Amino acid sequence: MNLDSANASSCSAPAASSAASSTPASSGHSSRREFLKTTTVAAAGTALAGLMVPAVHAAEDNTIHIALVGCGGRGTGAAGDALQAKGGPIKLVAMADVFKDRLHSSHEGLSKRFADRVDVPEDRQFIGFDAYQKALDLLKPGDVAIFATPPAFRWVHFTYAIEKGLNVFMEKPVTVDGPTTRKMIKLGEEAKVKNLKVGVGLMSRHSRAMQQLADRVHGGEIGDIVMMRAYRMHGPVGSMQSLPKPANVSEVEYQIRRFHSFLWASGGCYSDFYIHVIDHSCWMKDAWPVKAQAIGGRHYRGDYVDQNFDVYGVEYIFSDESRLFLDGRCMNGCTEIYNSFAHGTKGSAMISHDHDIGTPSAIYRGPGFSNVAWESKIGAGETNPYQNEWNDLIEAIRSDKPYNEVKRGAEASLVTSMGRMAAHTGRLVTFDEIMNAKHEFAPTVDKLTMDGPAPVMSDAKGKYPVPQPGIVTNQEYAS
Repeated sequence: MNLDSANASSCSAPAASSAASSTPASSGHSSRREFLKTTTVAAAGTALAGLMVPAVHAAEDNTIHIALVGCGGRGTGAAGDALQAKGGPIKLVAMADVFKDRLHSSHEGLSKRFADRVDVPEDRQFIGFDAYQKALDLLKPGDVAIFATPPAFRWVHFTYAIEKGLNVFMEKPVTVDGPTTRKMIKLGEEAKVKNLKVGVGLMSRHSRAMQQLADRVHGGEIGDIVMMRAYRMHGPVGSMQSLPKPANVSEVEYQIRRFHSFLWASGGCYSDFYIHVIDHSCWMKDAWPVKAQAIGGRHYRGDYVDQNFDVYGVEYIFSDESRLFLDGRCMNGCTEIYNSFAHGTKGSAMISHDHDIGTPSAIYRGPGFSNVAWESKIGAGETNPYQNEWNDLIEAIRSDKPYNEVKRGAEASLVTSMGRMAAHTGRLVTFDEIMNAKHEFAPTVDKLTMDGPAPVMSDAKGKYPVPQPGIVTNQEYAS
């Protein structure tokens, strides 16, 4: 299970979940670059553009158009990074979400920052579970769809993008369980066959500091890695804690708005918060762990009804018996620690100095962290990994270079879920077990309606099923 270093590289409410059929794009369709160069195809593209977006867009021969699906904080941030990407003109031409307030807030903010690059009038602002289809229908083959919804909806939206021949940037995690991981890997292969470029928002892979460190670690500068440590410990963030649902809000609306609180929507705080430090640690090891064992618990819960644990302690085990130890905590008043380290037979490394991408990355002689042997240095204009991942994706699109991060993103999501499941069940869980698991949190997510039943329902007291390690062991909570 070596990592694909050749393609080495948080979420808002979803814009849709209803997968409608569409005429699939032909296999091996022209890249946008070829599309713009070829007279006959360009003429066809102009005709399509006249049907789909105002004529002004058709005249912008080298402009990449973007549709944003999922207009919360992370989606808005991703759109901002996209609009600043190097290499040529880019315009945001459509937006979609299930919540009007989030779309309007995102649109207002982006319009103020990028007045000349945001062209999304009201008739291209779509609300509802089919909104993603309407937004993507405005794009031409070779344009880019941004998916920043809760990950439960990722495979639904990605399926439609592939049918439309669109390049994609999708936020992490891209899956929350075994069945959706298998779906995403298959979809990634379909995208590759069609020569679509797909980025996954694991921005650590685009940290120039970590890329430098990975080259040195893989070259043997700290010897064989025997242990890694990753920490994300701070107070509650996002929507990981939720009070009972208000009476005037539907279950589906409540759970999507509070997506960090529900395992079906996000994989919970574990998947959404810890995936970066898990992924970049495995990158340094150049392998995925084969199994995980874990502990975790809920403390001081009061009236909160979400499905999360407050603390997690996970031991990831690799095929050579080396370990990655992860400590996660979301509790107020406790010491905050948020960084990652690797220990080898010849020395040690600081992977992230702080948070998910804090610089500098460094190598130290001996077992401690006092004797610096090397420290990363980043060139001007490349210090922001969020921007780097967009520059890399857009460059691949314009130059028609292979670029597909789906498999690695799906496997990183699965490994994260493996640790979460180990904590929630109290069992040792293997990579193969969770990859081939049958339990899917939300198998009918593509059929959700705002007033229909949610993938998980509360009891008479407004509480949702929570993990019971050692009691419910075949899946993460009792259905």
